[in-house]
Amino acid sequence: MNCSLLIENLTNPALLFFVLGIIAVYLKSDLEIPPNSSKFISLYLLFSIGFKGGQELSREVFTSEIIWSMLFGICIAMLIPVYTFFILKRKLNIFDSGAIAAAYGSVSAVTFVTAVSYLDMKQIALHGHMVAIMALMEAPAIIIGLLLISMFNKEDKTEVDNGSVIAHSFTNGSVLLILGSLIIGYLANAKQAEGIKPFTNDIFKGFLAIFLLDMGITSGRKLKTFFAFGWFPMIFAIVIPIVNGVIFALLSSFVTNDLSNRFIFSVLAASASYIAVPAAMKITAPKANPGLFLPMALAVTFPVNITIGLPLYFYIAQHF
Repeated sequence: MNCSLLIENLTNPALLFFVLGIIAVYLKSDLEIPPNSSKFISLYLLFSIGFKGGQELSREVFTSEIIWSMLFGICIAMLIPVYTFFILKRKLNIFDSGAIAAAYGSVSAVTFVTAVSYLDMKQIALHGHMVAIMALMEAPAIIIGLLLISMFNKEDKTEVDNGSVIAHSFTNGSVLLILGSLIIGYLANAKQAEGIKPFTNDIFKGFLAIFLLDMGITSGRKLKTFFAFGWFPMIFAIVIPIVNGVIFALLSSFVTNDLSNRFIFSVLAASASYIAVPAAMKITAPKANPGLFLPMALAVTFPVNITIGLPLYFYIAQHF
């Protein structure tokens, strides 16, 4: 990745608003986002991601490769939270382990956009169904994270009904919204969908900036917690994404031979969500500490992916 693209990514307004939130805390400013407004923005982001994914999916001509690719993406989103959860819970509590596992099983839209820019630089086209796969990977990771928290949380109950936990995970407001929006986006008439495009597309980055400002304020208030855990969260946030990216860059060859698809799969596996998962966990797992999982995903994993990860994943997808 050239220096100018790197600078462009690191000066993304949304990222800078996150930094502003942290600075506001350390300056002891009274800047804050009202709780009701924060919840609305969280729900809006989930809705927009799901709807746009459904729209992209509706434009694709389904082939066996696309179907296998969708299943492969869902499997990635389900497998990563499981194995990372058991690594994390050796050092962290159940709520933080579940939230971090969900974040690393889910995907980062900004990292995805950066990967698309990387492909453009290489003059390689992106296939539209990969956008839908990105959206499809949000919900499974959130569901698995909630399931793991519910099954291993012994604070409020002594026995877990797995059936009710699964039912609750699918009917949970955040999960239902993103899945429902995906289905609605797929079914919606293209001409009618244009009517709400200004809401789903044009203002998305503005709401994202405000959301990350709120997350920056929240993280800034709890940032000492991140450093209080020592080197473990930092090492995890660096090593695990690279491991995930390399492994799934190799495994993707069983699903598709297309270079751009394999590269995007590796990026999706390596990225960590700082939009959908924090938005969902803020509502459904308030005991999870955003001062831990949000800095891990945004302040550590994101820069590692766009500086070291993208060239590495592309090389592996191209040569192996």
